[in-house]
Amino acid sequence: MPSKSSSRLAALTVAAVCSAASAVVLTSPAHADSVHIHDIQGATRISAYAGQKVTDVPGIVTGVRTYGSSKGFWFQDPNPDADPATSEGVFVFTSSAPTVATGDSVTVSGTVSEYVPGGTSSGNQSVTEITKPTVTVVSKGNAVPAATVINSRSVPGRYTPAGDTAANGSINALTLLPKKYALDYYESLEGMNVQVADTRVVTGTDPYSELWVTVKPHENASRRGGTVYGSYTSQNTGRLQIQSLGATADFPAVNVGDTLAGVTDGPLDYNQFGGYTLVANKIGTVRGGGLERETTKKQSKNQLAVATYNVENLDPSDATFAAHASAIVNNLESPDIVSLEEIQDNNGATDDGTVDASVTVNKLIDAIVAAGGPRYDWRSIDPVNDQDGGEPGGNIRQVFLFNPERVSFTDRAGGDSTTAVGVTKVHGKAQLTASPGRIDPANAAWSASRKPLAGEFVFRGRTVFVIANHLISKGGDQGLTAQYQPVTRGSETQRHAQATAVNTFVNQILAAQKNADVITLGDMNDFEFSDTAKILEGHGELYSAIKSLPKNERYTYDYQGNEQVLDQILISPSIRKDRFEYDSVHINSEFRDQISDHDPQVLRFQP
Repeated sequence: MPSKSSSRLAALTVAAVCSAASAVVLTSPAHADSVHIHDIQGATRISAYAGQKVTDVPGIVTGVRTYGSSKGFWFQDPNPDADPATSEGVFVFTSSAPTVATGDSVTVSGTVSEYVPGGTSSGNQSVTEITKPTVTVVSKGNAVPAATVINSRSVPGRYTPAGDTAANGSINALTLLPKKYALDYYESLEGMNVQVADTRVVTGTDPYSELWVTVKPHENASRRGGTVYGSYTSQNTGRLQIQSLGATADFPAVNVGDTLAGVTDGPLDYNQFGGYTLVANKIGTVRGGGLERETTKKQSKNQLAVATYNVENLDPSDATFAAHASAIVNNLESPDIVSLEEIQDNNGATDDGTVDASVTVNKLIDAIVAAGGPRYDWRSIDPVNDQDGGEPGGNIRQVFLFNPERVSFTDRAGGDSTTAVGVTKVHGKAQLTASPGRIDPANAAWSASRKPLAGEFVFRGRTVFVIANHLISKGGDQGLTAQYQPVTRGSETQRHAQATAVNTFVNQILAAQKNADVITLGDMNDFEFSDTAKILEGHGELYSAIKSLPKNERYTYDYQGNEQVLDQILISPSIRKDRFEYDSVHINSEFRDQISDHDPQVLRFQP
């Protein structure tokens, strides 16, 4: 079944990964003194046989992968040793579609290799494989070794050991402790036939026919059936990715909160798109959880409703305008101000120098009217072509929508893509030097990233400063299952610099007017507990309002089974001290049929 495309980029050994098609012959049983799979796997992540040739390794085929760039099969020794740290299964990379079948008793000769999905620069763990194989089929139709049961009792509560400081924090050479650490437990089963049963879905089916379940239904559970990622040390050990060895058309279409009833079983793999993955021969029956999209409360006459919504690379060719419009009108109840992120220019990814996005924005506004909503007005600043990151040619930017029947925008000339907006004090009140304007666009912190958009609004005679953000993404950060523990989050360096620039600007407003209403919102690409959020909040200048929600409701995004916060609305003390209402409106992240991968956020308060 096709999945995310990837090249076999690297190995830890000098052995070539790609090879000609394996030879398959029928012959007599393997020699009694053959190396066994548990000898190859060993009690650490790196095989002692890496780079060496092995001969006549016996086992029974437990799964066959005929698709993608990693064709091959898993086989397992039906006669395990007594060491729980040594896996009894291993993957055989054949490069072309293998001709063996599940239940074949085989012997395999070849070269042991440690393949790193995503390449060594990714920091991922490696997968022990046998490459350049010669496969001998001894007999057919054998019983597959019984699947090892993965459940809440078998998976340890601690996620990972600390890496070896003498090895740059790598856990590769550490002896596996499968009863103590979850990553060691899963590694001890690498390549083996495993099973889960009656598991709840914690990330819905994605476009690559993948989903995530948890074997620990009570582990940091959200009230809607997911698993909440609430700190760097709460990685949620029960999460497991599910793929399939069957046809794509047969893969279940599920949402968060659904259940795969009965048994799901197959070999345990490791890949660059989530780490340990059960590649299923059989998938449980879907039992629906009945999850429905949320609708927020309508703001009162005296309340200002401000929202942030990442519309995921919206351009005029997309088919999602009506759905986005319906979400804004019906699920968000037509907020007075909406900060949109990832609005693309008028021809999307076509990289021809176009930066204007008026067609994109007006098409959305028209769709909102057609859905029964107000005719929003809008403000934005076109970026310099190809300078703000995102999809090449798309020129994504933030856009303010506002309902002119409820709120007015204070236009002040001077704002453009390269001019920094400033703050002045006029008659004792803070005022932007340009509205809209961009914050410190020449700052290196914004290299290949979106510059914040600042604007002045007036609601019932009260000025409200709104800063729309889309900070740099987490691309390039090491995954939670990386070989380096704790993991390195390299993207934070630039994001922290961006947060510092935004906080500095907010301080300028508050220095001019202590009681100014300031809202800093958008796709912050970082968690509410992160240092990025702490830098934005400063010494009380801002407060991330999502922290006013119960912990099991704090999420805006669902990634690899972890529901987490990326989108935030931060508020100044004058807003925080009054009664405000906050809602993370779950209409996308938990569902397989998403129109965006982000959930919008809504703040209601009375200026």
